[in-house]
Amino acid sequence: MMILQREELYLLINNNYAIILALLSGLLTGFAIKKLTRPSDAIPGSLGFPLVGETFSLLSAANSSKGCYDFVRLRRLWYGKWFKTRLFGKVHVFVPSAVGAKTILSNEFRLFDKCLVKSMADAVGKKSLLCVPVESHKRIRRLLSSPFSTDSLSKFVQKFDKLVSERFKKLAENGNSFVVLDLTMKIQFDAMCDLLMSIMDESLLNEIEKDCTAVSDSMLSFPAMIPGSRYYKGIKARERLMRLFEEMIASRRNSKEVHEDFLQSMLERDSFAADEKLDDSEIMDNMLTLILGGQSTTAAAMMWSVKFLDENKQAQNMLREEQLSILGNKPKGAFLCLEDLNKMSYGSKVVKETLRMSNVLLWFPRVALDDCKIQEFEIKKGWHVNIDATHIHYDPELYKDPLHFNPSRFDEIQKPYSYIPFGSGPRVCLGINMAKLTMLVFLHRLTSGYNWTVDDQDLSLEKKSPFPRLKSGVPITLTALKDDI
Repeated sequence: MMILQREELYLLINNNYAIILALLSGLLTGFAIKKLTRPSDAIPGSLGFPLVGETFSLLSAANSSKGCYDFVRLRRLWYGKWFKTRLFGKVHVFVPSAVGAKTILSNEFRLFDKCLVKSMADAVGKKSLLCVPVESHKRIRRLLSSPFSTDSLSKFVQKFDKLVSERFKKLAENGNSFVVLDLTMKIQFDAMCDLLMSIMDESLLNEIEKDCTAVSDSMLSFPAMIPGSRYYKGIKARERLMRLFEEMIASRRNSKEVHEDFLQSMLERDSFAADEKLDDSEIMDNMLTLILGGQSTTAAAMMWSVKFLDENKQAQNMLREEQLSILGNKPKGAFLCLEDLNKMSYGSKVVKETLRMSNVLLWFPRVALDDCKIQEFEIKKGWHVNIDATHIHYDPELYKDPLHFNPSRFDEIQKPYSYIPFGSGPRVCLGINMAKLTMLVFLHRLTSGYNWTVDDQDLSLEKKSPFPRLKSGVPITLTALKDDI
């Protein structure tokens, strides 16, 4: 290989100076013209390579200890608050404002509709409430609402309180450190399976949970059936769950035994008109959706509440004072009821602040049904618009000191669409009230019965999870309050 000496290089540059200058000038001019002539309504960003775009960058972020939102955070540094990218073959625009959120959520079904990335859609199923088209959504949502009625929630609260109380008592007596996320994932899963299908058998619960975990892990993965991949394992686990649900439905129809659960209420509608019942595929896809949604997100939020309260002793003490007052007004050994939860004014603010800061649902995906405008930006039909709840919840113009855990900020009414942990509008999370109630029950039993120490302060996030969860899961050691007196 020829290596140019310094003198030869100087001579080459000197003899071709005009050409080199012209090339550099052309490149700089072209860049400047592109920047200057970019329409004011054009959204900055990079679409990456054809088809795949920046998909692998997103998956790489999800596979790191910083979590998948690091993908968004980096692009904000590069392009500003608004940016576009290409993920899984589709153009995605990240919408960072409450004004933008209002435009999208107040035009649900008319200008925008929900649209999950392929791996998530395949995980929950095409008949899931999260995936069905407008025509089916209202019917399915109405029929799925039975477990979330006031009567159902009233019964659920007492059963869930009994479950939480027993688990905490057993862990405290054991005296060893335990992982909060493991506990919350287990109690949420057991409670949802009991509510939906009356499953109490521990071996069957473990079997279902193992497959549900594989499905959940596949939700943010490259959608290719490559043996051994997360997506492949998730789809195979989903197939096993569907076969199990089919067997349960057949068994219920051939049995005279009556259950008080969601599945029974759906099967009792077999003879109803088509618009007053769910077919078997709709029942199965939505049971899986309710399990996944009811377990993963709420369990993660419970974990974060323990972490935030440990770091903010004043908030922890105020919450404990309120919960001890409620406990003191109940007969010894009595379980909570809805009326008790309605008295938890400060507890409700702790739940709200936990959900604001933890952002277990990082953004809400929608697809544009027609060409439209969000604020000053032009959106093309078919583009995906992601309402960035995380950015909105940490916006200093909406929340003073947004990085500080301060439940009392909710003494004041928040601006519209500035607080959207469950979304808003006709597609607002179906389990919104159940999530709040289970968090209140969990926090009541924790703070009214125990002190705790966090045994691992590592802030690294769990890899490959579609929901932000600490890798440590927050291990704690409990001490009964009476032992501290």
